Amino acid sequence: MNTSKAIVIVGEQNELYQSIEQRLDSYELQLIHPNQIQSQFQQVGLAILIKNESASPLDIIPQLLEVNPHMAILYIHDSQDFLLLRDVIRLGAIDYIVLPDEIHVLENRIRELSIREETMAETASTSGFKRGTGQIFAFYSGKGGSGKTFLSTTFAQTLKLESTAQVLLIDLNLHFGGAETFLGMDSERSIIDLKPVIKEINENHIRNIAEGEPSSKLEMLISPRDAELAESVDGEFITRLLRACRRTYDFIIIDLPSTIDESTYAALVEADRIYYPITMDTPSIRLLKSVEDLFQRLGIATEDRFEFVINKKGRENELTKKDLERFVSYPVAAEIRRDIKGVQAAINKGNPIRTQPKEKKMILAAKDIHKWVHSMLK
Repeated sequence: MNTSKAIVIVGEQNELYQSIEQRLDSYELQLIHPNQIQSQFQQVGLAILIKNESASPLDIIPQLLEVNPHMAILYIHDSQDFLLLRDVIRLGAIDYIVLPDEIHVLENRIRELSIREETMAETASTSGFKRGTGQIFAFYSGKGGSGKTFLSTTFAQTLKLESTAQVLLIDLNLHFGGAETFLGMDSERSIIDLKPVIKEINENHIRNIAEGEPSSKLEMLISPRDAELAESVDGEFITRLLRACRRTYDFIIIDLPSTIDESTYAALVEADRIYYPITMDTPSIRLLKSVEDLFQRLGIATEDRFEFVINKKGRENELTKKDLERFVSYPVAAEIRRDIKGVQAAINKGNPIRTQPKEKKMILAAKDIHKWVHSMLK
């Protein structure tokens, strides 16, 4: 078999398989029954999993990734199912394609992934990161003024400056934006420009719309800053966008609004880690309990992926880290010292907090975030 033109399909001889067989007539297809997944899959970089009667994709995907953690998996279904889409992407599939509606997308996806598979080893050896397995970090707080936009932008910029990773910052404060102010950026393009291509979205679409921050080369999808346009963005758009970003970037940092709407919910569900900025005062602790209750009602998992970032740490704070630990059991990822003078001066001038790697003179808050990022990358 010509391996460059060979594709492994996990499933059964059904209508979906026949559709794929007709569309991918230039490829050699190897059909494997779900019960026959064996160790030879260690050498398989790309697999197509189709809906079948033998086993659930929620069982098959972990099996495939256990054999080869870096395998790219395309899941093929015959109808739209947002909950199933969410679940298979969270388990590790990199795309969800509906046939026959999206059959025109299939061959393009195969071609893109085949090229990416060929270059992945070279990219990983030079950068230290695996393409196609991007991690999503969402910064969310139920309380305004907690500093999440400052933290998310500086975290993303530091991550880009201190590593060779491909990093994307997404501002999902769709009504008013704000992240661009902390980085001294502006653009007529925004995340809303991806709407016409969202069902076929790929790396080129994202990079064409993303704006680059000059000093760090961080890429950012800027908010439309328009309430009317914001209403046109739904959960499906966010889910499709984020799974496409996973295929392209090593880290995706999301700045979320305090309100939880369909878009925020989709982002929180997709996130690998949720960073919750919190200030050490009684109102923040009380509000946290409401956030916990809402997360539980909405089914947003917090175990092993919810962490605090204590912001504006100082002697004058009403509460301490020990007080916080008495109320909740979530870990504290970092403590950022209060630095009103340093942070405000940079914001007022429209300058990013960081401008170059390995800076010797950094404001206090930047030093703390630098330490946090380095501990995470170890």
